[in-house]
Amino acid sequence: MKPRVLLVNKFYYRRGGDCVCVLNLEEMLRARGHEVAVFAMRHPENLPSPWESYWAPEVGFAGGAGAKLNAVSRTMGFGSIRRRFRRILRDFRPDVVHVHNIHSYLSPVVVRIAHDAGIKVVWTLHDYKLLCPSYACLRDGSPCELCFGRKSQVLATRCMKGSLAASAVAYAEALRWNRSVLSRMTSGFICPSRFMKEKMAQGGFPQEKLTVLCNFLAPEMASRMERNAVGGHTREREPYYCYVGRLSVEKGVGTLLQAAAGLPYELRVAGDGPLAEELRAKYAHCGNIRFLGRLDAEGVEKLLASARLSVLPSECYENNPLGVIESLCCGTPVVGARIGGIPELISEDTGVTYPSGDVEALRASIAGAWTTDFDHGGIATRSLLRFSATAYYKALCTIYSDQPRC
Repeated sequence: MKPRVLLVNKFYYRRGGDCVCVLNLEEMLRARGHEVAVFAMRHPENLPSPWESYWAPEVGFAGGAGAKLNAVSRTMGFGSIRRRFRRILRDFRPDVVHVHNIHSYLSPVVVRIAHDAGIKVVWTLHDYKLLCPSYACLRDGSPCELCFGRKSQVLATRCMKGSLAASAVAYAEALRWNRSVLSRMTSGFICPSRFMKEKMAQGGFPQEKLTVLCNFLAPEMASRMERNAVGGHTREREPYYCYVGRLSVEKGVGTLLQAAAGLPYELRVAGDGPLAEELRAKYAHCGNIRFLGRLDAEGVEKLLASARLSVLPSECYENNPLGVIESLCCGTPVVGARIGGIPELISEDTGVTYPSGDVEALRASIAGAWTTDFDHGGIATRSLLRFSATAYYKALCTIYSDQPRC
């Protein structure tokens, strides 16, 4: 019998990389004959699901005192979420509870409930919340590891939204759901990058519970990309390179635009974020920089598949960015910052890495990659195999059942 799997994530729409991974995983497991249920928080943008009647009510940290108090209560694992999660466990009877991003809008209380019910819990780590109360390992725009040893540092630095109150809630959450508690309740943590595994071990999590398993490409996207790569040739490349992602400080997009302004090649920027208006105004005079705004999945795929190369200029601890995976599966080489899990995805025949935050090194890397004769078809073929759902599923079966079967 294939294990019955309950997937747990804060949201059930394409809000971010974690949500995309969950939706892809649900589809992949169903296609392979698994019974799958989903537990999430109710939200107006959620996709339809037959399980939504079980889901936790929506909470948010905006609004009045009552709304904030309700959200803080959820963070600590109180309220109706416990009753609702026990009900879906009772009715669905999963063999495995596979949690993803659950802090704040759900709560690690779901891990405790599943563990106490004797159900195996597997946890995929999409960010650094278990190590850093403010999620991102960032302080004043630079990588920070102060809280790996002492979570109280979040109070001194006020890293959570620059607010003492928000940082105090994050600290209380870290104390309640501490390393000892989470390690005991979780059968295994899936680290999408070796970098994530190293940081979790550095933070004191048991090595024997940490497994590296890279994210996979959605099967329908892989099928389209395979068709484009038939015969070892991807579509004809157009004379531009691109960035796809959030327009924010930690993503390094400001550094990229500084570098791009001094290059003769056209840069196309797809995405939105807090820096969008500022960057559009600052670089309005640069005829070689085009802002495309937010694109849908097919628009992103088309942009990547026609580009000479893509750039991931992050200045934070990226885990296992889908942007690199999608680019490589399109046969498009990547210029990536040497930080977090990015370098693990890029080899000398699939792109170039450079010191994160170094404008001149980035500019030189883009220029070098632009003139390199990359084998686009070869990059696509190898990457589609490396990041396939089949490869991921084989490894996941071992994690789910402690033996290679599903």
